[in-house]
Amino acid sequence: MAAISIRDLDDSVKEKLRLRAARHGRSMEAEARAILTEAVTDERPRTDLFSALTERFARLGGVDLDLPARSHAVRAADLPE
Repeated sequence: MAAISIRDLDDSVKEKLRLRAARHGRSMEAEARAILTEAVTDERPRTDLFSALTERFARLGGVDLDLPARSHAVRAADLPE
């Protein structure tokens, strides 16, 4: 196994790493390993922006809107040439 050292890491970054590791029940070293592994492993399929936003905010639920009925028939756009 390889080992790396990270110099000049900002104290606030280290503190955030410590808190994140605690939330995940891991050591800071294990958390850093997981972050690096996820960053270089491209297993997730790329999605379009709409799909990414939908997935990210799906747990918040949706909104049902009452849309008024159309009063006019749909027509094609009249574009100048």
